[in-house]
Amino acid sequence: MAGGKKEKRLGDSPTSNDRNFIRAVSRIRRSSFSSNAYWEQRYTGGGNSGSGSYGRLSQFKADVLNAFVELNQVRTVLELGCGDGNQLSLADYPSYVGVDISAAAITLCRSRFGTDATKRFIISGEEELPSCELGISLDVVFHLVEKNVFEKYMMELLAHSTRFVVLYSSDSDVFVPPLHHAVHVLHRPLQRWMSGRSDWMLINRIPNPFPFQEEEPEDTSFSDFYIYEKVSTDFTR
Repeated sequence: MAGGKKEKRLGDSPTSNDRNFIRAVSRIRRSSFSSNAYWEQRYTGGGNSGSGSYGRLSQFKADVLNAFVELNQVRTVLELGCGDGNQLSLADYPSYVGVDISAAAITLCRSRFGTDATKRFIISGEEELPSCELGISLDVVFHLVEKNVFEKYMMELLAHSTRFVVLYSSDSDVFVPPLHHAVHVLHRPLQRWMSGRSDWMLINRIPNPFPFQEEEPEDTSFSDFYIYEKVSTDFTR
């Protein structure tokens, strides 16, 4: 009706009220969410590590990491959150240890790379993690919805990395998708958190050449590379 209130139709852009409602629902859903259970169910159900580990996004990550390992003569790599191993299939690391909370994911990796003596895989919590020159985290941080899980993960990654840490993740101080409300995703202020670690220094940030686009969620990403170097053995926070 002319002059009346416009009826909202399917496909219209979300309003601020829509976004607030969705965020409120997401918070409620996350209050009972378990990262461990989610990923184990995902892999046992035939799911994979997600679009970021496939296609042009995985190739971008591999190009950056392989070049970094070669340039800095990195001999040992530790990855927390190795997933199904598809990203690893593009890697060129002298020695690699992959860790994941999902036993199903580790089974997939051991089956895929079982004859490769340069790689081994550990279910998180089952044995002491080795210290490696480079620690990497690829599309993992924003999946650690629970604060205690996130904190433990970051502390373990930094504690077992002796030279460098490479984080490939979103940073909520840089960019947050306007309406991304998946229950297994929570964007965090990553650089701000790392700034509290006086023993690590940011030495490079590499923006994603395929920044997130809502119309192409499978081929774009909200993750960038954040590369840190260990500058001290003293930890103050």
